[in-house]
Amino acid sequence: MSSAPFGLGRFETGAGTRFDGVVVDERAVAPLAAVDPSWTRISDLFDDWAGAIARIGAVVEAMEAPLRLDELRPLPPVRPAQILQAGANYRTHVIDLHIADAPDGSTPDEIAALRAEVGARLDRRARIGAPYLFAGLPSALCGARDDVVLPTHGTQPDWELEVAVVLARPAFRISPDEVDEAIAGYVMVNDLTLRDRVFPPDIGRIGSDWVASKNAPTFLPTGPWLRPAAFVEDPAQLRIRLALNGTTMQDASTADMIFDVRQVVSHASQLVRLGPGDLVLTGSPAGNGAHHGRFLRDGDVIDSEITGLGRQRNRCVGEKDLNPAGVGSTNLAATR
Repeated sequence: MSSAPFGLGRFETGAGTRFDGVVVDERAVAPLAAVDPSWTRISDLFDDWAGAIARIGAVVEAMEAPLRLDELRPLPPVRPAQILQAGANYRTHVIDLHIADAPDGSTPDEIAALRAEVGARLDRRARIGAPYLFAGLPSALCGARDDVVLPTHGTQPDWELEVAVVLARPAFRISPDEVDEAIAGYVMVNDLTLRDRVFPPDIGRIGSDWVASKNAPTFLPTGPWLRPAAFVEDPAQLRIRLALNGTTMQDASTADMIFDVRQVVSHASQLVRLGPGDLVLTGSPAGNGAHHGRFLRDGDVIDSEITGLGRQRNRCVGEKDLNPAGVGSTNLAATR
């Protein structure tokens, strides 16, 4: 296989033509069918993922890539039937959440003691606990440069940039050691959340409302491409960076995960029969809007980047400011 890394994505031209393609040098795109005319979708590669990646890798450096990435609209690279999402999976993030709930007037010594106590609990959870997972909806997906529509049913829209795993084959009750054989690759997602809708006051201890808080249309910008796992040397050493209107809000490493990628995917497979193209999100690090005391507003621009997984730029628009007939119509079409 060529040593040159590449990505796989779905794109739309200015004329509205959609196609799946190979991303070369992170700036040019060649249609997937240029490698094999029988390949029209990325999902066609799942039957023999390793073989397909090897075939593309053998020719990618010599491929003619006639389309400029910046002239295309990236769509979500995969069409997942299922989305599993990990929460509370970054050590610093969880500690910060507990510190934010500390009583007013807490002294520095009391804060330090609380930080140490929560850290000790997280160490124990990492040893004997399990990832916390919930389900998302594919209808929330949008592209890496699509507008994010801020819905009217919440007032505290927040960002959560994270790494997601794409499955290459069915996986059910696999061990962490078997996960690498089941992974197609990695993709960047921004798992947006309405903070004020997570815990309904009339529900109490029954649970969290992830449908209302996380699954509005466009609340899961995904892409711009899928990076095959063969080109991600160490998923525990990826840098996650998000800026809001040019100001850095998240800047962390996947090394801060409580449960690593293999543990998260393995645990998901203990509970759910995963299939090719399914997404498993691995959690978001510290630095979201709740931490900064700043939530998303109409007109905000979110710039995101994860090592090797590309860049996203999403403009926020208020649902109430859009023509009802056109709310999210461009973004929603991206999932089809």
